[in-house]
Amino acid sequence: MGIVSFLLIDLSALVALIPDTTRTVPTITPALKLLSLVQPTLLLTVAVVVGIALAPRVGLSAPAAEALAGGGDVLRSLRSQIVPGVAGGIVGGLCVILISVLSRPFLLPATIERISSFSGLVPLPTRILYGGLTEELLLRWGFMTLIVWAAWRVLRKGENVPTKPYFVGGILLSSLVFGAGHLPVGYMLLPDSFGLALVLFIILANSAFGIVAGYLYWKRGLESAMIAHMLCHVVLALASSAGAYF
Repeated sequence: MGIVSFLLIDLSALVALIPDTTRTVPTITPALKLLSLVQPTLLLTVAVVVGIALAPRVGLSAPAAEALAGGGDVLRSLRSQIVPGVAGGIVGGLCVILISVLSRPFLLPATIERISSFSGLVPLPTRILYGGLTEELLLRWGFMTLIVWAAWRVLRKGENVPTKPYFVGGILLSSLVFGAGHLPVGYMLLPDSFGLALVLFIILANSAFGIVAGYLYWKRGLESAMIAHMLCHVVLALASSAGAYF
C-alpha cells in the first residue's frame, strides 16, 4: 500500500520544481509511473525477507503480524503498542517541528519556499502509508534488524542474545542512514543552496524521528513504530497548515 500510494503524487509537477537542467526529462506517462514502483518494491521485498529471517534471532518482533500469521489474537498484540505509538508520534512530530523552527534562520527564504512547495506535492495519504508502512519495513524491520544481528555476530563475546549497546547502535545508525537518504532529493531540488545548513537540517529532521521509531521497535514492536510514523506525519501536516512547519 505504501509503494502504490506513490501513484498519488503528481510527478509532472514534481519535475517542474527541479531547477533548469540540460538533461532531457521524459514525459510522465502512466507506464513510467508504474515502472517507478519496481525499485522500491524490490528493496521492500529484500527488507521483509531479512526481517523475517533475522528479527527472531535478536529478539525483535512484529507482534501483530506474527499473531496474524500464527492465528493468534491480533487486537491483543496491538493493544500494548497503541499508546506508546501515539506518544511516539506526537513526541517525534514535535521534535521535527522544533528542528525546523531552529533551522529557519539559517536557511534562505527561497530554500524554505521550495521545501514547502515540494511538501505540498506529496499527499498526506502517501506520507502516512509510505512513511508508516514502507519506510518502517525498510529502515527498522530490514536495516536496523540487520545491523543489530551483524554487529552481534561479529562482536559478541559469549553473549547468547544481543545486549543494549547493539540495539542503541542499530537505532542510531539506521536513523542516520534514514536522514542521509533524503540528501539526494534535497540536492536535486536545491542545488544552488545545498550547503551545510541545509544538509544538517535534512539529516537532523529526519534522524530525530528515526530514533523514536527505532526505540519503539526495540521495546514495543514494529507496529508501534508504524503507528508513531503515521501519526508523526499527521502532526506535521497540522503544523504545516498552521504555518509552524515547512
